[in-house]
Amino acid sequence: MDIHRPIRRALLSVSDKTGIVEFARALSEQGVELLSTGGTCKLIAENGIPVTEVSDHTGHPEIMDGRVKTLHPKIHGGILARRGQDEGVMADNNISAIDMVVVNLYPFAQTVAKADCSLEDAIENIDIGGPTMVRAAAKNHKDVTIVVNAADYDRVINEMKANNGSTEYKTRFDLAIAAYEHTAQYDGMIANYFGKMVPDYTEEAAEDTKFPRTINMQFTKKQDMRYGENSHQDAAFYVENDIEEASVATAKQIQGKALSYNNIADTDAALECVKSFSEPACVIVKHANPCGVAEDKDILSAYDRAFKTDPTSAFGGIIAFNRELDADTAEAIIARQFVEVIIAPKISDAAAQIVAAKKNVRLLECGEWQTATTGVDIKRVNGGVLIQDRDQGMVQASDLKVVSKRQPTEQELKDLMFCWKVA
Repeated sequence: MDIHRPIRRALLSVSDKTGIVEFARALSEQGVELLSTGGTCKLIAENGIPVTEVSDHTGHPEIMDGRVKTLHPKIHGGILARRGQDEGVMADNNISAIDMVVVNLYPFAQTVAKADCSLEDAIENIDIGGPTMVRAAAKNHKDVTIVVNAADYDRVINEMKANNGSTEYKTRFDLAIAAYEHTAQYDGMIANYFGKMVPDYTEEAAEDTKFPRTINMQFTKKQDMRYGENSHQDAAFYVENDIEEASVATAKQIQGKALSYNNIADTDAALECVKSFSEPACVIVKHANPCGVAEDKDILSAYDRAFKTDPTSAFGGIIAFNRELDADTAEAIIARQFVEVIIAPKISDAAAQIVAAKKNVRLLECGEWQTATTGVDIKRVNGGVLIQDRDQGMVQASDLKVVSKRQPTEQELKDLMFCWKVA
């Protein structure tokens, strides 16, 4: 199906105003009539771009402190109208078609993340009109273009310029999927927030619970895999949305082949292990198990000791560092062994040039990490999942209770704490 639909009228109402002025100007230059609400309308008008307030378009003012702005037949009729089928109804009710909807939603997640956020604050940041318009436009994507992400503004404008002011069906379909993903994530955040609250009219305690009644999590596909853990299994890699933590999921791949299923699993194991050390450290992992771990005065010395732990198993392994990968260490690795993946908080330019001699080596830069990692751990079981806090219990030597007659030496205690981190 390749149906082009001209954009003659667009409704813009955004919370995140990144790029909206430029997008509105580009639409106006294409001859598109602009409708808008509140702060978005004011911003567009202040930049000298012709725009009509939605209340002027509908003939009905915003009411209830802005709670009702766009919930009107002239808006939703204009969005949901089927071209070539509903023109008679539109004429009878003085409804004009709306060909594009540009909406992103109230910042609910950012609001409830604030320490001083009250229940009333959270409630007032639940968007009603926005999701309704988004879902309506996505439903009618055959005729209407829905845009929820500022990253798509240039794509849409470029397509309109190439198609005499029209968008293509495949683009509208893709944007509709993005719209439903957007509203699903939004509603999931709201459900998670309220699901942690136990109403005082139930038999349960009237306190907030750490874990909501239902879990709504959204992951975005980062890549398809050639195969999974075994060659007969299909697989893909999905990442959490809006995560900033240093991880294999957020790491920048500087060079090398695409990561495999086992590469990702092993790299995660290596990186999470090396994060446990405060001194310069190296972890080498093979088949999800550490086969060499060491810390020393610098990462070159740490790598040398980790490699010598089990040189045979280190071959074809994953190497993780908790310091910047420098040229000397990179040169030692490339000269000494075959390696699948190297990951570090930072990769020096000189190190990257050395590793480039082995173009298949996957080189990842994950960024620095915080001392404490927040969030939850999830374990899949047949028919469900187990969820718990991440283990932040960092055992110190002073926490240990000696139950034997002989007291351990200071070196034995250091060795024990080292092994505890690896385990």
